Amino acid sequence: MGGAAPATLHLVLGDEDLLIERAVGGVLAAVRAASGEGQNLQATRLRAGEVAVNELAEMLSPSLFAEDRIIVLDAAGEAGKEPAKLVADTAADLPDGVYLVVLHSGGGRAKSMVPALKKAGAQVHDCAKLRPQQRGDFVRGEFRSAGVRAAPDVVEAVLAAVGSDLRELASACSQLVADTGGRVDAAAVRKYYAGRAEVSGFDVADKAVAGDRAAALEALRWALQRGTAHVPLADALADAVHTIARVGAAGRGDPYSMAGSLGMPPWKIKKAQAQLRGWRPETIGRALQVVATLNGDVKGGSPEPDYALERAVLRVCELRGG
Repeated sequence: MGGAAPATLHLVLGDEDLLIERAVGGVLAAVRAASGEGQNLQATRLRAGEVAVNELAEMLSPSLFAEDRIIVLDAAGEAGKEPAKLVADTAADLPDGVYLVVLHSGGGRAKSMVPALKKAGAQVHDCAKLRPQQRGDFVRGEFRSAGVRAAPDVVEAVLAAVGSDLRELASACSQLVADTGGRVDAAAVRKYYAGRAEVSGFDVADKAVAGDRAAALEALRWALQRGTAHVPLADALADAVHTIARVGAAGRGDPYSMAGSLGMPPWKIKKAQAQLRGWRPETIGRALQVVATLNGDVKGGSPEPDYALERAVLRVCELRGG
């Protein structure tokens, strides 16, 4: 069959679950397609910290019947000294028909395995956690893979509505494309995600830091009635206040230029710059104290977390107005 043969040694490096899952799935699909056995070629998955050395040695040894085998080694960073040495030594000279996929966080007690596998010629799959400013590119890529070119306001709306979890972002992009027939705009994002718990939390926070007392209380009560947990609501308010504090301290500037130093996506900085109107350094400081107290209240410090949330939202509204 056409195309280059898949590599026999793979290093899946990082700790972002969705990217790891996709990388491993891609390797398995490529190997199965090249082997001619298709789905009949099963992968053996072992956890590095739990597998015995003799078991691992048997799996990595040459096959008498020249059968293809795929071995996926999970949590390789936690492997003991002997298994780690065995993997590194075998990787340097893999037996014919053996495909080895090593999942490694990049740290752990067996972190020396990473350079050893790279030296052995492993194909590296980067699965590190994305920085905040990279999530926009991820969303654009998800839409692109579905044949949709997403406008900047669509990307911003998805990030604001769904949050930072890559699995949820990927699911949201896929669902939006399916629900709209590929005609995704910011209005569609707001329509389909208006009822999400995450949206209600950020909606409460946005209204509170804008000083819109009536709207913030209405959104908070609606969220509580729907059963939204107290902690995500408190976290959303804290995130809004902390973002304003950090962006305010950084001074005015181009959001795209500031993104790297602040560790935030440009859309979030731009939004905070608009929200800063009406805030002063001293009132931001008091608001930070409010959300810090609220954090303890919703995590067991208050017998009435509903009231604690309402009190904090009202206080933030007052501080913005003051």
